Amino acid sequence: MNKSVSILGCGWLGKPLAVKLISEGYTVKGSTTTKEKFTDFNALEIQPFLISLETISTTIKEFLTSEILIVALPSKNIECFKNLVEFIEKSTIKKVLFISSTSVYVANNKIVTEDSPLQDVPLVSIENLFKENIFFKTTIVRFAGLFGYERKPGNFFKNGRIIPNPDGFVNMIHQDDCVLILEKIIKNNFWSLVLNGCADTHPKRRDYYIKTKAAINNELPIFAETENSVFKIISNKKLKAVLNYKFKYGNLMDINYENFDS
Repeated sequence: MNKSVSILGCGWLGKPLAVKLISEGYTVKGSTTTKEKFTDFNALEIQPFLISLETISTTIKEFLTSEILIVALPSKNIECFKNLVEFIEKSTIKKVLFISSTSVYVANNKIVTEDSPLQDVPLVSIENLFKENIFFKTTIVRFAGLFGYERKPGNFFKNGRIIPNPDGFVNMIHQDDCVLILEKIIKNNFWSLVLNGCADTHPKRRDYYIKTKAAINNELPIFAETENSVFKIISNKKLKAVLNYKFKYGNLMDINYENFDS
């Protein structure tokens, strides 16, 4: 098996995924937009590439000499992604793992599955560029709110920022679960799928942010009280069934947010 992977966007999620894959025997290329990160990448045995989605050059051809491409970029620039896809079509890439977001779903006060209505937003159009392409197979993982390590939920609303929709529900996923899910997709060849990545539980936003702020001794949260709560509850049933996956951080209210990671 060709165990070569390129990660476009080797940052908060891409870098720990690269480290995990390297430990499993994969050769990993990682992109960054700052050359200062090359030393760190080299120390981790990640082959560094200086690539900006907005100014793709022929440099990306060498970056794309892998079997699998992981796209982990926050950009919503459709034209730039169209340009990227053209380069992928001419490369050795056979499979793409596209990191998306559950923000694509309509908030309709229901449980949301992979077949639920989507918003008319650029991210959906970008997903379709990959999903509908006939030159490579694509699996799309729509992750819920990301947290873990330096990204602490208790810091999400700082400096007196008011937290909206306190009676809505939290949809979150820890970085460790993201990495393990993506690794499992790659190792087991789960392609041509759309999957929701989200923890098992969905506490009320009020309860969750009171807990997570208190855990790191932050100021008590201030909520915008509203009569009509708008929410969505992301279902992870398909992902757990397809991947046979058990979440490391499945119960969000059982986590010790003071000491669970650093």
